[in-house]
Amino acid sequence: MKLHQIERVLSEDEGEGDAVLCLHGLGGSANTFQPLMPALARHRVLRIDLPGSGRSQAAEGPLDIARYVQAVLALCSRAGVTRAHVLAHSMGTIVAQHLAVEAPKLVRSLALFGPLIAPQEPARVAMRARADKARREGAEGMQAIVTALLQAALSSDTRQRQPLAVAFVRESLMRQSPEAYARSCEALASAPAAAVDRINCPVLLVTGEEDGVAPPQAVRAMAEKLTSARVVVLPRCGHWTPVEKADECQRELRDFLASVARS
Repeated sequence: MKLHQIERVLSEDEGEGDAVLCLHGLGGSANTFQPLMPALARHRVLRIDLPGSGRSQAAEGPLDIARYVQAVLALCSRAGVTRAHVLAHSMGTIVAQHLAVEAPKLVRSLALFGPLIAPQEPARVAMRARADKARREGAEGMQAIVTALLQAALSSDTRQRQPLAVAFVRESLMRQSPEAYARSCEALASAPAAAVDRINCPVLLVTGEEDGVAPPQAVRAMAEKLTSARVVVLPRCGHWTPVEKADECQRELRDFLASVARS
């Protein structure tokens, strides 16, 4: 495995084959995609900790979707990647859509888990309030935020039957420093919608039937705006699809990449 560090932004680079770029969501990191790695065994996988998250929390300057896109483009330039499948979760799906619009020659396909075009206004207000709480209350604020998110973002089945998945999400969120998490919340709260009607590559949209961030009806409406999109709704699943339903997500991702390779 190689590690790329560009302006305090760290990325992992491992494997051989067609390139796959992995873009995590709010409170996530490169580890969000660890459960999906078996489906990517024959690919070159580049996993970035976006500025302000994971091992890139020390990245300076304002955070927004444009900053994230530029970080991904800088990684591709450093790693010599000119064509790649893009795999993303939650906030990362917004970054992926902007990347597909701004650099269509780079993006071969999009596999989006818990996808959304942009947050609705109530969600933007809630994220700004969450950022304020993390910044004002520090570790205690983050503890309260994580406790609430475990209830809201995971399905009831996951909470009851998958303690390791709950622990994974809890640890991912609690590893974020309050200030870095607040900056990331503000970046998502200000996220603009991409011109998704300009995305022409194949798209896979995977969500959970209990996903309150990317509810099935919203994901189906998103698919109607895209040229070529397939929607998969996973039962008894919340917003952390790759973690809650790893086997099912691996299967969908493997079949999708194989179909793109054949086309």
